[in-house]
Amino acid sequence: MIKVGMRVGVPFGNGNRLIQGFVIGLKNGNNFSGKIKEIKSLVDVEPVLTEESIALAKWMAHETYSFLISCFQVMLPSAMRAKYYKQVELLDEEVDVAVKNFFSSNKKQILSEDKIDPSLLKKLIAARASGKINLEYLMKDNLVEKKVQVILNNLTVENYRNEKAKLRANALNLKRLLDYLIKLENREVEQTVVEKKLGITSAVIKKAESKNWLVRKSIVKRRTTYKQSDFTRTESKKLTSTQETVFATISNAMNEGNNKTFLLEGVTGSGKTEIYLQAMAKALEKGKSALMLVPEIALTPQMVKNVVGRFGSKVALLHSGLSEGERLDEWHRIQTGDATVVVGARSAVFAPLKNIGIIVIDEEHESSYKQENMPRYHAIEIAKQRAQYHKCSLILGSATPSLESRARAQKGVYVWLHLNERINKMPLPKVELIDMRLATKKIDDNVDFSAELRNAIFLRLERKEQIILMLNRRGYSSFMMCRDCGEVLQCPNCDISLTLHLDSHSMKCHYCGHEERIPQKCPSCGSNKIRYYGTGTQKVEQELQNLFPKARVLRMDVDTTRRKGMHAKLLKQFGEKKADILLGTQMIAKGLDYPDVTLVGVLNADTALGLADFRASERTFQLLTQVSGRAGRADKEGKVIIQTFNPEHYALQLAKKQDYESFFVREMNIRHQNGYPPYFYTIQITASAKEEGLAAKKIYQIYAELKDSLSTKAIILGPTPKAIVRINNQFYYQLIIKYKQESNLSTVLDAILQKSQKDERQGILISIDKEPLNFI
Repeated sequence: MIKVGMRVGVPFGNGNRLIQGFVIGLKNGNNFSGKIKEIKSLVDVEPVLTEESIALAKWMAHETYSFLISCFQVMLPSAMRAKYYKQVELLDEEVDVAVKNFFSSNKKQILSEDKIDPSLLKKLIAARASGKINLEYLMKDNLVEKKVQVILNNLTVENYRNEKAKLRANALNLKRLLDYLIKLENREVEQTVVEKKLGITSAVIKKAESKNWLVRKSIVKRRTTYKQSDFTRTESKKLTSTQETVFATISNAMNEGNNKTFLLEGVTGSGKTEIYLQAMAKALEKGKSALMLVPEIALTPQMVKNVVGRFGSKVALLHSGLSEGERLDEWHRIQTGDATVVVGARSAVFAPLKNIGIIVIDEEHESSYKQENMPRYHAIEIAKQRAQYHKCSLILGSATPSLESRARAQKGVYVWLHLNERINKMPLPKVELIDMRLATKKIDDNVDFSAELRNAIFLRLERKEQIILMLNRRGYSSFMMCRDCGEVLQCPNCDISLTLHLDSHSMKCHYCGHEERIPQKCPSCGSNKIRYYGTGTQKVEQELQNLFPKARVLRMDVDTTRRKGMHAKLLKQFGEKKADILLGTQMIAKGLDYPDVTLVGVLNADTALGLADFRASERTFQLLTQVSGRAGRADKEGKVIIQTFNPEHYALQLAKKQDYESFFVREMNIRHQNGYPPYFYTIQITASAKEEGLAAKKIYQIYAELKDSLSTKAIILGPTPKAIVRINNQFYYQLIIKYKQESNLSTVLDAILQKSQKDERQGILISIDKEPLNFI
């Protein structure tokens, strides 16, 4: 029965603790001289890992310095991860009274140490030691299948007539059910649907079952992530001549079965999505499947509308907004071939699709494609491996590609495709930079909105047009500070200030989740002159209501979209013009396409510029270009107002012109001078522990190992504490390796990874991140 790719329960350690393993190979006989243990159980009846996924996991473990088991686990839905419990069985009645009473109802009991009296536990352990009790570790899979009762008609036409003749005149419910059943023929219908439709109870169904009119059975019902009826069917659009040229290049590669990576660089509104959809349609026509990645759940509603509108029930969705059960059912639909188009966020890159014909990664520059914990993979690198395996093409799309991708395109590693104009021939929106150093001198009552932005909002509201406002900070304000002693209210677990949230009347830490009441007095000096500083989405929402009382404002941030489905609900309301202003964090910057949005305002363009990260300028430019692209996407002219305290900064000046090429040249020159990617490879090693001394000591030990193993051409930055040294009572120290070619590096990092298991037992966690996106 056993096959490669199945999960199994195997005994581990001296106590025969049962853990889950993956079968990655089979062979006859062995040359192992020690004792071999039996596999206890098969978890699966068919393999959950394919030959492709096993090879991919091995490659990923080597490339990302991860454990192979972590790579296998990330490929499966979380609902498929096993849980364990302990079962004790009474073998001998001659035991202590308390032990005997424990087994009074059943000779086999589940043992939960945390729910049992310590004195009884001690006696159970003694009974096990004397062989009177057997302890067994059992594994239960966390697979929760949704089951429903269905009914099938069991009547012939002759039986129907005979049964109807027998019924009493007042047996109206049974008559209705009888008439319904004969029309069912061979169809299965959910019992609850029948009850609701006919207005009957389950007792009537059971009565009919006893009369042999129908058959009832339980079936597994797959959960659906969308209703087909919610989406209007769409047809392929006629491409512009520029789109046609781009699509022809991709189409030719698909016809020839070439494994090519395309960088599709297209300004916002240039019709990249239609090219994606037509390439996916072509893959389906050839009997293949299609995979599309989008960066975040916030983008999914409109992209889902586009993809489901085009491909209907063939589409499966995989993203973090799904419940465990929904995600599991979508995974099964893909595995069985019921779904041949997958749309999802980062982890959807592992979708168990067979015979992939095209892979699309939209907004390829987004940092959310990089996994922050083990295995620290980048979805683009995984997609390249899968494209190579399936001999298919990969499309990376963006208006502002990452510098690494753009450099590869220039070198010819990627095929470089361009869409330089909007499909509606409308110009890109005019962008105005507002110098807040001057603006704040002109206004006393409100520093969040310059006079120019207020006037622009007022004008759009008068015209019944819509406005998008972006503020890259949620909550009510940045921090609370005492004006007498200067004390800033800090999180007790992290080296970071708490953020004020008025909706929950609390101070919250956005790193560890700590929450406490808003203080009335300074906890340090007792002064009542404690005030909030900075701004957040809640505060701006309140200010908008004060400035424009009749305006309908929707706030979209992590707090308002916590509940399932809220992203889609808020965006649908805005799309239906039930709101005039959409206020949000950077989740509203990408992918939104509303014809009546003619003004985009950025309240604080400097948020990311102040970070000690060499990618700060790139991220600021990308974000401002993306959010600017939300304006003027139909036949109305758009305008963008960006408020900043650094109007001379080149990233802002070039974002104003939406001049990506000039930004690329300037930024690449800076990277070259300072020796950063894409001119150097980078690796970040982090050590963390509950005691700061342990973390610091460990990172210096690793530094010494690297110094001895690497050439003099390798540059090691650090060791240093991380910018926020303490998060959730864990201290973090790091070092960065910059290199071009280091033959010994892989060997020494593999050794550090293997030793990290021993370090973990001492409370020290080591992480190795290849090509990190965050250096702070």
